Amino acid sequence: MNQETIEAPLGTTAERQIVAQQAGIAPESNWVIVTRGIKREYDMGGEVVRALRGVDVVIGRNEYVAIMGPSGSGKSTLMNILGCLDTPNGGEYWLNGQLVSTMSDDALARVRNKEIGFVFQTFNLLPRASALHNVELPLVYAGIGAEERKRRAKQALEKVQLENRMDHRPNELSGGQRQRVAIARALVNDPSMLLADEPTGNLDSATSEEIMRVFESLATAGQTVVMVTHEPDIAAHARRVIVLRDGLISTDERREAFSSRLGVPVPQL
Repeated sequence: MNQETIEAPLGTTAERQIVAQQAGIAPESNWVIVTRGIKREYDMGGEVVRALRGVDVVIGRNEYVAIMGPSGSGKSTLMNILGCLDTPNGGEYWLNGQLVSTMSDDALARVRNKEIGFVFQTFNLLPRASALHNVELPLVYAGIGAEERKRRAKQALEKVQLENRMDHRPNELSGGQRQRVAIARALVNDPSMLLADEPTGNLDSATSEEIMRVFESLATAGQTVVMVTHEPDIAAHARRVIVLRDGLISTDERREAFSSRLGVPVPQL
């Protein structure tokens, strides 16, 4: 985004058109994420750490995006802000048309529950609960009735091809199956965005490919997926790769250009 764009109010039609053109995303109704000049600084015992130094990102509905970068690049900080787990010191973050960068903690919690489905590398499943009950949990917290909970949980498990294992507990499932349960749980509230933090970090290479196929299937079906990873071969599964370095976007390119530049094979999907 150029300097004139940064200085203009985000609400103006002119800037919205410029942002859409630069990101190759239009119309405005297709935007899920817009960040504008996002900064995040931390005071570490009197020393200021500038984790993000002014990040501008537009991610459209149905996009499948990987965010990567070396340790200290700011990718985890950006993920926390995109997931409404942290707030920036400067700039604006719009999620599904809502300005969330100025919201209170309670308002952010409501946005997280409604708009974002989280997938973590450690699965975070209840060990004594079945796959079905693990997927139902967000609906329990949302006050959804038992029959509707079960129907939506079964539907989510079907999306990850795990309908035949819904009565099994986590210790009766493989690592890949446990992660698919976690993905189904993230999907059950029909979120605007699926946010995956190192989703293959605890999996072997063959199982990682299995999980990447699940994400590709979800993206093809219309789910917006944002994945944070430090592995180039995993990032190459996404259709777009954003690389951070020193708190700024270093590159933002389609997977073919990313794979060609790093010599990483384009996955056969």
